[in-house]
Amino acid sequence: MGHHASVAALARAIAPSMVALRRDIHEYPEVGWSEHRTTRKVAEHLRAWGLHPVIRAAGTGLVVEVGDGDRVVGFRADLDALPIQEETDASYRSQHSGVMHACGHDVHTAIGVGMAGVLAELGDALAGRVRLVFQPAEEQIPGGASVMCEEGAADNLSAIAAFHVDPSLPVGNIGVRHGGITGASDRLIIRLAGPGGHTSRPHQTVDLAYAAGRVITDLPGLLRHGVDPRETIALVFGRIEGGSAENVIPTQIELGGTVRLFNLDLWRMMPKVVEQHVHDLVAPLGAKAEVSYVQGSPPVVNDRVVVDAFETAGTTLLGGGHVTETHQSLGSEDFAWFLESVPGALIRLGAALPDRMVDLHSATFDVDESCIETGIGVGVAAMLELLDG
Repeated sequence: MGHHASVAALARAIAPSMVALRRDIHEYPEVGWSEHRTTRKVAEHLRAWGLHPVIRAAGTGLVVEVGDGDRVVGFRADLDALPIQEETDASYRSQHSGVMHACGHDVHTAIGVGMAGVLAELGDALAGRVRLVFQPAEEQIPGGASVMCEEGAADNLSAIAAFHVDPSLPVGNIGVRHGGITGASDRLIIRLAGPGGHTSRPHQTVDLAYAAGRVITDLPGLLRHGVDPRETIALVFGRIEGGSAENVIPTQIELGGTVRLFNLDLWRMMPKVVEQHVHDLVAPLGAKAEVSYVQGSPPVVNDRVVVDAFETAGTTLLGGGHVTETHQSLGSEDFAWFLESVPGALIRLGAALPDRMVDLHSATFDVDESCIETGIGVGVAAMLELLDG
């Protein structure tokens, strides 16, 4: 690749304006399906470079292509913030009460816009087209990725990639992983019902609290029955509601939790498996069960070719010691919907603060903004690798 030096220089030149864009988006965050201002800001920058963005997802997202040719590769950036009250003293802290960019989507958006600017500068050097997808509502179930895919954002792509900031990885580094990198996160609600009664006569009714206890203690283990022990399946209950008095057996108890896993085939069969096990557990006790299983995004399973393109780009621009193997996370990422039809990869981008540790979805979250230059440079170089492939 003869373009890496010019890519690095162009990324360095455009980075300050993209840091300013990130701060503007951070100051005026918008939660899923309301990203109208954010989308307008992105479109303004793209049009200023002579590009022609197409507004999608009811005005809360857009798609733009740079270059010419039959081969098309993609990069996805998410736009939405979270319903969290910001607790930082940054000059660009959120001006919207109860809403903040606590997951770095403002950074992803700024990187995507910056990549578009650099790609526009490269112009005829591109061996095809790069499609940049700015997606709303990553944090929602169902999320914006599935809507964007329905609207054609993934059509005819040979490959697609996305960054996610990693507040535990130093700036100037990227983290890569072949295969599964994030898990599915499904929501489970189990409603148990019985006739109720007096706690002095449990034999004359259905002891619903006992039935709920059986579900809580036995269901996680039953889900592992017949599954390779190397596979991860994490069912954790976070909510239990029912009962009104210590001496009254309730007529209803509701359990709520999440099911998380990495295996795509297991994910597809999990709703039926959970429902069957719940009924098998409570039927002998006389309880009735209603199971509501809402599937979120599938696991993200990275494609080797796309990961290799980022390893090559990262090694060339950053140096070999700055491309590291990253961890799996049971947190979900709706970028997975793009991978249902297109080979792709989620890449972690080092964004650690120099003076304090923070975590995603924290009210004190922030990033070292020099990660934006790194993301633009590596992102563009990887797109060029994929186009040449």
